Amino acid sequence: MVERLTSNLPALKGRSVVSMMEWTPEEIIQLLNTAQWMKGNRDTVQSRGVLAGKHVALLFELPSTRTRVSFQVAISMLGAEPVWLDWGSSQLGRGESLEDTARVLSRYVDAIVVRAHRHETVQALRRYATVPVFNALTDRAHPFQVLADAMTIREELGGWSGIKLSYLGDGNNMAHSYLVIGAKLGMDITIATPEGYEPLSEIVQWARGEATLTGGSVTITGNPEQAVFGADVVATDVFVSMGDSGDLDRKRELMEAFQINRTRMQLAKPQAIFLHCLPAHRGEEVTADVIDGPQSKVFDQAENRLWVQMAGLAHTLGA
Repeated sequence: MVERLTSNLPALKGRSVVSMMEWTPEEIIQLLNTAQWMKGNRDTVQSRGVLAGKHVALLFELPSTRTRVSFQVAISMLGAEPVWLDWGSSQLGRGESLEDTARVLSRYVDAIVVRAHRHETVQALRRYATVPVFNALTDRAHPFQVLADAMTIREELGGWSGIKLSYLGDGNNMAHSYLVIGAKLGMDITIATPEGYEPLSEIVQWARGEATLTGGSVTITGNPEQAVFGADVVATDVFVSMGDSGDLDRKRELMEAFQINRTRMQLAKPQAIFLHCLPAHRGEEVTADVIDGPQSKVFDQAENRLWVQMAGLAHTLGA
């Protein structure tokens, strides 16, 4: 069954996952269908060992809990071997070029999972590697996170068409990734940020164009109440991300007006769910009564990281 699921779209074989911009809606849905099946058939997946004999390098420049553990477990459950590489203790930390690193690792492993400060780092590794490269987070995109979020939304709300997802906070990699996945799956995406912290204009324009093809929409606003009103999904991220620079105290001060709290959640639909990619700072971007309340699905979405990563690996590296 695993083999049949992953063979439905042979074009995914050997593909990298750098941004979901490069994937069609049909490809994304197939990956999510595979992830859902794997979640319900864990023992079968683990017994098949569809990636037995393969090796996957994990090259992390940034700290990680969920991403590192979920990728290592996903790789192992599929029968492959994870090869951990700490950026600072590898030769990259002593100045070896990305080009040389990509070419050498391609001789040893079947795929490279990368977590890096700059999106250009992952793009460069993909350019020089001869094996698939998976983006495990950059300053521009967090593709596997929003795949997990899309999986959670379908589990809780039944689908994506006509779903209003409202994101409040920094126009960062999560805002970009919600724009991309929302446009691909026909959702109505609203991003609310303080002035000066909007998502990149080229991603907004791309998402608006894509949404015209899928029946979705894109709204950028500075009004958090307007953003949350009538939402099916309310999401946020930390106000200050890894690698942020500048006047961070001033940034936090501006972001305070975009906190998700009980009053704001009451503006959303009664069945609305709350999402956060974690780690969370209770009392900062979200209050404890929301993230620990009945509408919160943050631990379901965290679990779903495992399944979408497994599905991505199986589709791109499997038979």
